[in-house]
Amino acid sequence: MRFRFIVAVWICVSCGPAQTQVADFAAQRERMVKEQIVMRGLVTERVLSALRKVPREEFVPAEYRAESYTDKPLPIGYDQTISQPFIVAFMTEALQPQPTDRVLEVGTGSGYQAAILAELVAEVYSIEIIEPLAKNAEATLQRLGYKNVHVKTGDGYKGWPQHAPFDSIIVTCAPEHVPQPLLDQLKEGGRMIIPVGVKFAQELYLFEKKNGRLQQSAVLPVRFVPMIRSEKEGEK
Repeated sequence: MRFRFIVAVWICVSCGPAQTQVADFAAQRERMVKEQIVMRGLVTERVLSALRKVPREEFVPAEYRAESYTDKPLPIGYDQTISQPFIVAFMTEALQPQPTDRVLEVGTGSGYQAAILAELVAEVYSIEIIEPLAKNAEATLQRLGYKNVHVKTGDGYKGWPQHAPFDSIIVTCAPEHVPQPLLDQLKEGGRMIIPVGVKFAQELYLFEKKNGRLQQSAVLPVRFVPMIRSEKEGEK
């Protein structure tokens, strides 16, 4: 009996930490939504539900996993970051995503923003110029079962004309000027959220296309990584 008791204790101890960590991340996720999102005035329930569901820790490098739900951006390699949770929520809510929407994302990064969108819309088309990041994000999204996210390596400035027009466009890196190709690929009635400006001096803008005209409003001062352009010719 004593031997069996020792074995049982060993089994519980060996599996306990992993179970505890999963439960702890779930608790951190819920606390993030309450303290970082809702308390700052974002209350769209569909967006909050997506934030509660998507495991942010799966999109964060191992060395930063313990910080997955902190109120700040985190490095993901190649001088890129995964955005602060509040910014992800703010930009997502600004798009007013609908279940039938097709959304273009410029700057896949870790894939976390794409996963949030995938919970809310029909299809997500995401472009990342840094190939290793694109491949890693695509692998993570596939592993987590997101079949409605399409990732490609390319110059996001050019958009994805083969699948345009889009109901909404979200840009997670900052060009110095608004790319005309993205405006052209926005559907009538669509919305685009994009940071614009030089490094460390940017403004988040919301564009709405109404009756063939663009309405622009500045919504928030922000600090995003700069948009990287491709020098390749004839990129598809």
